[in-house]
Amino acid sequence: GQLGDRSTTDRYLPTPVNGISYVQMVAAGNGQTGALLEDQTVKCWGSNYAGELGNGTSGTSSSVPVTVQGINNAIAISAKSSNTCAVLADGTAQCWGDNSRGKLGDGTTSNSSTPKTVSSLSSVTELAVGDYHSCALLEDQTVWCWGGGSFGALGNGSEADSSTPIQVTGLSGVVEVGPKQ
Repeated sequence: GQLGDRSTTDRYLPTPVNGISYVQMVAAGNGQTGALLEDQTVKCWGSNYAGELGNGTSGTSSSVPVTVQGINNAIAISAKSSNTCAVLADGTAQCWGDNSRGKLGDGTTSNSSTPKTVSSLSSVTELAVGDYHSCALLEDQTVWCWGGGSFGALGNGSEADSSTPIQVTGLSGVVEVGPKQ
């Protein structure tokens, strides 16, 4: 259902997503998709085994967009694997879905079907969500990451996981974070 067209049929040509308009940004994960709308709300559709839809449920996928609970001031979104994150107008960040290895950044490793505030971050301008970790760019041009630390992914000289943000060492003056697809 990650195409949002009320079906689970594979499509080989573009197809409209039902029930949304005035889309500002789209973020696609492995089985879920999210859209930031002009009114600063977020809607998600597709897989929901770990709460990826952010609507307070898990286990039941949706082939149509559903509103993410509690987000009415988002300015950016990012998705990957089975979780999605949003930058809010007040400079905080919230994430929902799969929380293996602490990738929601809320200090736990429990999945969440509703958005959770990323611990200890303010002045967030941009997010990049990876398969096992996420990173945020702050207004002071520093980068903070959380989640799986394998292969030094968190940028702090360790391979340990962290369920709360850790500042990437040796970086300053950063202007953009994340893979461009």
